[in-house]
Amino acid sequence: MSDDQYKPHVTMACVVQAENRFLMVEERIHGLPTLNQPAGHLEAYETLLEGAQRELWEETGIHAAPQSLLQIYQWIASDGTPFIRFTFAIDLPEMPETMPHDSDIDRCLWLTAEEIIHAPNLRSPLVRESMIRYLQPERYPLSILENFR
Repeated sequence: MSDDQYKPHVTMACVVQAENRFLMVEERIHGLPTLNQPAGHLEAYETLLEGAQRELWEETGIHAAPQSLLQIYQWIASDGTPFIRFTFAIDLPEMPETMPHDSDIDRCLWLTAEEIIHAPNLRSPLVRESMIRYLQPERYPLSILENFR
């Protein structure tokens, strides 16, 4: 392998909806409050679904499993960092209490889709795109994700 081989960061994010509101986490990036869906990097030896559930619990204290795949995004951040983001949907019957276990998360918020789409402080353009994508009817079954161990 050469040092210039393409090595994107693999991340998972969850668009969590309950009572027509969407769960967001607020963290400080360069000292400024920034909004994101519960999301994070895939860790060694875990599946995408395990990683999505782990990140959701770490960042919000909620135990829930993805119900469908919304979209897979390929993105290169302004600093040149490449990402591949698997975005999942989770619909809950009611808004559970949140308790972040990740010290990087300041708080959790339940916002409307419009508040998210028009927020000026999103972590990346994928946050807005994921929200817009959630509002579309198409969903992909989790069975399209295969794991071989």
